[in-house]
Amino acid sequence: MLRRFLLTICRLLPLAAGLAVAVSLAPAASAEDKEPIKIGFGMALTGGLAGNGKAALIAMQLWEEDINKHGGLLGRPVRLVYYDDQTNPATVPGIYSKLLDVDKVDLVVSGYGTNLIAPAMPIVMQRNLAFMTLFGLDVNAKFGYDRFFQIMPAGPDPAMDWTSGFFAVAAAMKPKPQSIALVGADAEYSSAAVGAARKHAQAMGLKIVYDKSYPANTVEFAPIISAIQAVHPDIVYVGSYPPDSAGMIRAANEAGLKTGLFGGGMVGTQYAAMRTQLGPLLNGVVSYEFYAPEAAPKLPSVAEFLTRYQQRAATAGVDPLGYYLPPYAYAMMQVVAQSVEAVGSLDQTKLSAYMHDHTFDTLIGNAKFAKNGEWATSRVLTVQYHGVSGNGLDQWKKPGSVTILYPSEYETGTVRAPFQDAKGEGG
Repeated sequence: MLRRFLLTICRLLPLAAGLAVAVSLAPAASAEDKEPIKIGFGMALTGGLAGNGKAALIAMQLWEEDINKHGGLLGRPVRLVYYDDQTNPATVPGIYSKLLDVDKVDLVVSGYGTNLIAPAMPIVMQRNLAFMTLFGLDVNAKFGYDRFFQIMPAGPDPAMDWTSGFFAVAAAMKPKPQSIALVGADAEYSSAAVGAARKHAQAMGLKIVYDKSYPANTVEFAPIISAIQAVHPDIVYVGSYPPDSAGMIRAANEAGLKTGLFGGGMVGTQYAAMRTQLGPLLNGVVSYEFYAPEAAPKLPSVAEFLTRYQQRAATAGVDPLGYYLPPYAYAMMQVVAQSVEAVGSLDQTKLSAYMHDHTFDTLIGNAKFAKNGEWATSRVLTVQYHGVSGNGLDQWKKPGSVTILYPSEYETGTVRAPFQDAKGEGG
């Protein structure tokens, strides 16, 4: 009996050894074999904000590719799940409900723009989710949500910080302006921007000679410019989204608007499409930027990223410059990734706490959030366009068409005023 048992063991040993070798040689499960971490959002892929929405999506897809090349998050691949919000706030609640209840996403971020972030907030708050958002102006002022975070570098008092550069430039003008016209659309962003501009004007002791909003679907701006010209303001602050920014600039040029400064919070002047459409009509306009070739020496990582973005954008037929939104869309995802890896889980409470307490190393520089989820320090550039000749795009790819007026650490020149004279100046 003993002899038979030993013979059986001897026969099994090679088989067991073979199995052991087979097990040891079996490949470990890769990140691709695991359930992906799904990150959901709506994005303006059609409608008035589609130009920027599509550009932001390319940046986020580049991040998705990069993070997955390096093993994903928590050893799992990452997958973006998104839907077109059509630049229509009414579509947003349904999109986020679907993402959470049907797609079962693990994390959510926002789409682009104030008007499209605000309608997502009630759902996000109800689910107690950490919410990284993309370029909304002072959205959280209405909600006071402690898990809200904003990648736009507008500062801890976003509406006031957003508009402070325009008024710092105005205060340095000689002679000092005495009056102002305020105008913007009847929409979330414009109301916030113009509301802050009103406070700055009052603090400067400016007389407000015009203060009106127009319907968001306005297409004829000549009457508005005529009404502004009739009260002869020393400066004009405009809070507008792309279609009306273009309309206001065209109308100001056609009417020969005479004022010291014209512009302010004009969304769209940063886009390649508007720059090639308006060309020299942009000369003299004062607006805001988050990047320009003139700032490249201080933001080298952005310049490096833009090389990759522009290659992808050329084949996708979207904004070929990508100065405005793409670097920040990529940085938004870097913040999410760094938080998840540091916390070691997808726990929303832990993620929110980490985002509040830490500084993030991103391609747009160090980002730290204030208590309200906005940037702890403002870095909005106030610029003036000049020397624009024709409608070619190449002139915008190098220094020469933008003067950075504010803040001082990025300043490359002084303002050209009044507006009507600045329009005729060369480089």
